[in-house]
Amino acid sequence: MHTVKVTSIIDPAKSYEYIDDGNPKQGGVKDVYFAPDKKYVVAFFRAPLDFNQKDRIKRIVTLYLDNIKKGNAADYFLQDIYRWPYDAVERDGKTGVIVPIYDARFFFSKGYGANNSIKGGEKVGKWFTAPSFRNNQYPLSLDKSELGDWLSYFQIAISICRGVKKMHQMGLAHSDLSYNNVLVDPVTKSANIIDLDGLVVPGLFPPEVIGTADFIAPEVLKTKHLQLSDPGRILPNQRTDLHALAVLIYMYLLRRHPLRGGKIWDLDAEKDELMAMGEKALFVEHPTDPTNRVRTDQLRKWDAFWGNPDKIPYTITGPYLSDLFRRAFIDGLHNPMLRPIANEWETALLKTVDLVQPCSNPSCDEKSYIFDNTAKPACPFCGTPHKGTLPVIDLYYKFKNDVWKPEGHRLMVYHNQYLFKWHVSRKIIRNESLVAEDKKPVGYFSFYQDKWVLVNQSLDGMKDLTAQKEIPRNGMVELSNGKRILLSNEEGGRLLYVTIAN
Repeated sequence: MHTVKVTSIIDPAKSYEYIDDGNPKQGGVKDVYFAPDKKYVVAFFRAPLDFNQKDRIKRIVTLYLDNIKKGNAADYFLQDIYRWPYDAVERDGKTGVIVPIYDARFFFSKGYGANNSIKGGEKVGKWFTAPSFRNNQYPLSLDKSELGDWLSYFQIAISICRGVKKMHQMGLAHSDLSYNNVLVDPVTKSANIIDLDGLVVPGLFPPEVIGTADFIAPEVLKTKHLQLSDPGRILPNQRTDLHALAVLIYMYLLRRHPLRGGKIWDLDAEKDELMAMGEKALFVEHPTDPTNRVRTDQLRKWDAFWGNPDKIPYTITGPYLSDLFRRAFIDGLHNPMLRPIANEWETALLKTVDLVQPCSNPSCDEKSYIFDNTAKPACPFCGTPHKGTLPVIDLYYKFKNDVWKPEGHRLMVYHNQYLFKWHVSRKIIRNESLVAEDKKPVGYFSFYQDKWVLVNQSLDGMKDLTAQKEIPRNGMVELSNGKRILLSNEEGGRLLYVTIAN
């Protein structure tokens, strides 16, 4: 074991050290060595890179890194969303990248089995997309304390969406977006996109790989047999990223694959895989074509619950996400131009979080669910029905003068639920650019003395329009059927309309 020093090929004044024990950690195409202080790794490509490949790496660690640093929410992206390489080195004809070490939250603190396997291992996203790993009967089940609950995966999906959105805004494509290239921590509701040295600059640098099985877009597999020079050959690009993004979100929320059903297209396993994920790809929950329905008799016992769409259909994710899943896996499956973009997924996920209801069963693993707009809502995971009345809040915006129009955004009320500035005003956008002041709650809902109320914590101008009465700070207003509450009289301020359900 010895320490090796290497010099930056970007700035010769900079150098880096790593420990070479002759047994580097091996990734798909790179050998990874740790710095002595473990603040970064040096990842060398095993095969020598040509001029274009080196040029691509240089741009990723300079031009595109600078774009992020100069843009909005730079710290958020570079600390919370990406492990972005920030320099490049060479040794013995091989090119390496300098990458920040993963945050401690992305390593398992507990293991399983007699030898505590995976303890200290990376929380690669794949661990959290399959039902078997959370089933106590499964030999390799994960500790529940590291799994989080259903709501954790909404925030994880939001983080991934923001990462993809940012890359696409810069003109880049990931090319290999999959659960292998995302680190996940459900406890802190965090996700981190890794392996960014393989980014594709559309029209300039071709992708190094076509992707990871399960996430490769149908058009890429369908044209895989063609030469790279053939104009009909489809290589990874931003639209194929959008297919992978939709698959990831579906798998994190529903813990199964949207295209792996019971249909066998060819007895030859390799041909069957190409057809099932390529030209014959078909959504397992297609509303009118049952050809690829999941065969429940073929599900393993620990996959039987999540793996069965009849028990847990995609519609449990609510109206906003259900619409995008249909667009991704029906309309856009074979028509890339119809796929929802990352910003649409982010918006739908955020709006869906406002439809959450806590499950009243303290033993429910998932702890919450999405209101299904029925007269008798119940948790789809444990079957526990909702108890008591349920205030439904619809957000309205001022169209002109005294004309208010529905926002297409609903808020489901529960005890001690907060109200935030992004609910109050159209001018506050709930995205990565929110400052700390904007994240503070401005009010909260409570079930108080057998009635639902909204408490005004810090808003000026809140008014009960039904009773024509001001609601001062620290005042409260009862939520009754048909109640109209103005949250702000400033430009962009919203109105709440209350319906009492159940």
